[in-house]
Amino acid sequence: MRSSTMVLAFGAILFAIPIPGTFVTGALVLLAGGLARWLGE
Repeated sequence: MRSSTMVLAFGAILFAIPIPGTFVTGALVLLAGGLARWLGE
């Protein structure tokens, strides 16, 4: 499994947790994982 896939999965989990702050953090982690995948890691 590529590390960018793990980052995307972790970001999706954070995005779904209903705790204040995890929504924004999850979105930023998803963005970082998407950038890593797009840039070819």
